[in-house]
Amino acid sequence: MNKRNGEPQDAPGDEGVDETLDPTADDPPTDDVTPVDAPDEEAAPVTGAGAGPTTRRTRARRSRTAGGAAQLQSANRSVWSRLYHGETNIDFVGRRRLWFTLSLVAVLISLVSFATRGLNLGIDFDGGVVWEVPAGDASVAETRDALDGIGLSDATIQDLESDDGRELRVEAEPLSAEESDQVSATLAELTRSSVDDVNLNEVGPTWGAEISEKAIRALIVFMVLVTIYIAIRFEPKMAIATLAALVHDVIITVGVYSLTQLEVTPATVIAVLTILGYSIYDGIVVFDKVDENTRLVSSTGGLSYGGMINVSLNQALMRSLNTTITALLPVGSLLVVGSWILGASVLEEFAVALLIGLFSGAYSSIFLASPLLALLKEREPRYRDIKRRIDQRGGDAAVVAATVATGRPPSGRATAAAAATTTGATGTGPPGRATSDGEAAKTVAPSGRVIPPRPRKKTRGNRR
Repeated sequence: MNKRNGEPQDAPGDEGVDETLDPTADDPPTDDVTPVDAPDEEAAPVTGAGAGPTTRRTRARRSRTAGGAAQLQSANRSVWSRLYHGETNIDFVGRRRLWFTLSLVAVLISLVSFATRGLNLGIDFDGGVVWEVPAGDASVAETRDALDGIGLSDATIQDLESDDGRELRVEAEPLSAEESDQVSATLAELTRSSVDDVNLNEVGPTWGAEISEKAIRALIVFMVLVTIYIAIRFEPKMAIATLAALVHDVIITVGVYSLTQLEVTPATVIAVLTILGYSIYDGIVVFDKVDENTRLVSSTGGLSYGGMINVSLNQALMRSLNTTITALLPVGSLLVVGSWILGASVLEEFAVALLIGLFSGAYSSIFLASPLLALLKEREPRYRDIKRRIDQRGGDAAVVAATVATGRPPSGRATAAAAATTTGATGTGPPGRATSDGEAAKTVAPSGRVIPPRPRKKTRGNRR
């Protein structure tokens, strides 16, 4: 140690080495405590008996006290209150392996079911014959028995409600003219109607094939346009995460239809295209908050990119849930009231696909797209270096909690104190840091050399 002008200086071999600074970031060095609300070196003096000048150190101490009080007040609230105020502290990024595993299992099950069981395509896609007749006193079970007697055991029978009363709808594969006439006569006899009251329609598979082709084309164009928009509005990595979430939602929806063998109709195709728009909207809500909070990422501030995404997700969680619940209310009304109570089967085909897509879209935007974005961004040199430095100081869990509780990250030595408290309390910090057994704090350079702590500057006592 050399001395110059009566002040201790660092050893020459230790110059330029400080593990709390990020050489690739534009953050200023923070040897002294940075004020929270004033950029000046000295604040205005506080007058009064026995009151000295309020320095930057005093302001930082007050900031730490206020942050701790905010965290304590947030912890004492119920989970619903913290969720409403955006003060939850869920580690979305830290548990990304769990979310990715769940999504991967669901996708694999969907693909295997689609490859082995296929989809239950409606008559509009496969073609066939449809009979509609006033039901009278006939039930679905009686209709089934009557059709089994003439060799039509694989027909689909529906009991519908219309303005004219109950109707029976029978769907079957293409039949000859004689077989169709026999089915019409059987339905007329069962329902005590005339043969002229039986409405017969033949549907060819050409129309369904055209719908499928146009739907696939629209889906591809939609994904390309959305990827371009998000890449321009935000950045390409966010577009990649959004595209992965969209593919995830489509596969999950198709998998549910394959597993349950629900009938796929043109209304189902329309609903699938509709839910993609919702999934995009929910993802953009989260990414807009992430883009706003990107400025908080720095090693001196103690917040990594993954920690910043945790903060953003917790802040936007209530908004995302409100959006999902608001969208589920009309869909639930279509399914329960329109389909189950009023008997409109077309609404059921539309509402079921929407219901599946809404749940899948809300899950993918929070648990898939955002953690995937953190994984992609932390591979960049700048954010990778920031994460490495923060991990050496014990991680950013305390900084994330303080940021969520107060709305802004702690500054100056409050960040270092939070990291030291986390490491010292657990006794499981990285090598070279202070632990609970009273070992002296040490700093380890990237080369592995132990650097002694920087000596504190001598300060004079307060003048009277």
